[in-house]
Amino acid sequence: MEQLIGNINLVIEKASKSDVPVVFIRDLDVVEGKGNGFQVHNEINVPTDAEIFDKTATNSFHGTELLNHLKSQDIEHVVIMGCKTQHCIDSAVRTATISGLDVTLVGDGHSTTDSDMLSAEQIINHHNETLHGHYNVEHFSIVRNAEEDLFHPTHGLYR
Repeated sequence: MEQLIGNINLVIEKASKSDVPVVFIRDLDVVEGKGNGFQVHNEINVPTDAEIFDKTATNSFHGTELLNHLKSQDIEHVVIMGCKTQHCIDSAVRTATISGLDVTLVGDGHSTTDSDMLSAEQIINHHNETLHGHYNVEHFSIVRNAEEDLFHPTHGLYR
């Protein structure tokens, strides 16, 4: 958890230095939308100008104003991090690509818990491999780590 939070904070710091807006998604299904577990983790450095959207579904775009917000800002590329790799992260990456956005998934910026069949590490590695190069014709995702240059997308090199 310490490494994940450190990577998330590193990316937020890099975003702030590059004048890249930061958005957080909170899940109302977690502890009924109240208190610890629902709020952004207290060790994550939330910029004062960050937008925060609450969701009721696994998919960050479903029933939220997230896509409208991104489009209103003329954002064409998103960098995704967070928790529950096989659910929230997977659906966010796939929905973003079908919604006209290129995606950089931070490979060491998402996490999950073990399932009955796979360890968390296996789930994360599987999704990093599966989502690197995932595409929906015009838009696709790549996986890069937190230390890499995340805010200058390289998607055009693959088109």
